[in-house]
Order: sequence, then C-alpha cells, then structure tokens
Amino acid sequence: MAGLVLAADVVSKYLIVATMADHADIRLLGGLITITYTRNPGAAFSVGTGYTIVFTLIAAAVVVAILRVSRRLYSRRWAIALGALLGGALGNLLDRMFRDPGPLRGHVVDWIELPHWPVFNLADSAIVGAAVLMVLLAVTGREVDGTVHR
Repeated sequence: MAGLVLAADVVSKYLIVATMADHADIRLLGGLITITYTRNPGAAFSVGTGYTIVFTLIAAAVVVAILRVSRRLYSRRWAIALGALLGGALGNLLDRMFRDPGPLRGHVVDWIELPHWPVFNLADSAIVGAAVLMVLLAVTGREVDGTVHR
C-alpha cells in the first residue's frame, strides 16, 4: 500500500510540475474539481508556514514510528491504514527534503482543489483516509497485532 500511494503521489506531482507551471488552472466537472499548481511551506491548510523544518522532522518521526510498529503488525486492516499513512508521509517528506527552497525546507506540491477547501495532493488524501481508518479500527477494538477487544 505504501509503495502504491508513494508512486501515485510522486508521479502526480511530477506531472503537475512539468505541465502546470506556466498554465492556468483546469476546471473539471463544472468546477467541482480544479487542478491548480501551488507549493505549500506549511502543514495542512497552510498552517505554520514558518515551521517547515519542524514539519519535516515530524514527518520523519512518523515514518520511523510506522516502521517500528510494522514489526508487530498482524492485522490486514491496520497494514492498509499504516501503509497509506506511510506512503503519504513519505510523499510529502520527499518534497520537504528535495524541493525548493532546499533540504528540510522544501515546499510540498499541492494540486487538487475542491470548492471551499484548501488545495491538497494525493499524499494528503492518503494521510486523511488512513487517519479515518485508524480511528475506526481503534473504536472497534481492533489491535495492530490482530486481536479484537470488544
């Protein structure tokens, strides 16, 4: 799951940067979705734009934590959730590490815009979807080791 999310995120960002830098936004489905090219130095909703390095370090810590938890992972549902979270975290972490203005300070490429919602990317979508799934798993008593507590 992580590889699929990461590949989709990296390829989509590559295509957006390569094709949208000098183009106007593209409105689809009557404006329900707009493809736009922006760079976000902050976190979700462009919060904390002055703390790019902090967000980079947090993303790196999330990746390490997921890799540690994965050693005792015996639940397919948790594997999907953590895989999506890992892929999304790695996608945005790669931007933070390798995009301008430089290592640890790179701005994340965002490109999906919905009405009345901030611009986001596939990594962000995977992170949010993973968080929702993890909450549902926790609420239903499903543990990463495969046990269920009711």
